[in-house]
Amino acid sequence: MRQPLVAGNWKMNGSRASIAELLGGLKAGIGQVTTAEVAVCAPAIYLADTRAQLDGTPVAWGGQDVSVHASGAYTGEIAGPMLADFGCRFVIIGHSERRAYHGESDQTVAEKFTAAQAAGLVPILCVGETLEEREQGITEQVVARQLDAVIAHCGLDAVGEGVIAYEPVWAIGTGKTATPEQAQEVHAFIRGRLAAVADKVRVLYGGSMNPKNAAELLAQADIDGGLIGGASLKADDFLAVCSAANR
Repeated sequence: MRQPLVAGNWKMNGSRASIAELLGGLKAGIGQVTTAEVAVCAPAIYLADTRAQLDGTPVAWGGQDVSVHASGAYTGEIAGPMLADFGCRFVIIGHSERRAYHGESDQTVAEKFTAAQAAGLVPILCVGETLEEREQGITEQVVARQLDAVIAHCGLDAVGEGVIAYEPVWAIGTGKTATPEQAQEVHAFIRGRLAAVADKVRVLYGGSMNPKNAAELLAQADIDGGLIGGASLKADDFLAVCSAANR
């Protein structure tokens, strides 16, 4: 059985004080999470604080983005080895906000996936469609294109060593959520696309999962956890989602 994974994506939120409070609450309650793997993906500037507070706990940590380059004259970029140097286990790759606001192409995302693995990190590859694409009935074509770019660049076995997060773009930060049936349909499609590694690859749901809908979403056969945005900024809410992932 695939171990569930719940990863918090703090995005560009937090201060040293608020993060200390958040992680303190998370550490205090993590004992109730008995089987799911738990991680938080912090802004790079707070990785040192995150490591200091979480070191020795069951909670892993990671970055929100990574450069395609391992080093060099790339001002403002964060290299995979730098993330690894701070004890990161995971890094988010190709989040819809990176694709939309920073123009990341499928090829760039594929290169970042490779760069993450070269640094010993587990990439969490985000795929998903916009509202317009869903209404056009091309969700599967969009997700297939995004997956296939990484498969072509890295190979299917490498993709199987990562994590996939399906994030319907229309359900991120909007309060809207795909129904469990809608989410399961796309998760099943993703698993079918990765048939040769389907038994081991974890596919997370990343569209406004919260304490109210987590149990129903996580009960679906092909949903192995969540990539959590807003709910990861409150310890009680995040712990509730993590507890719902216990199997």
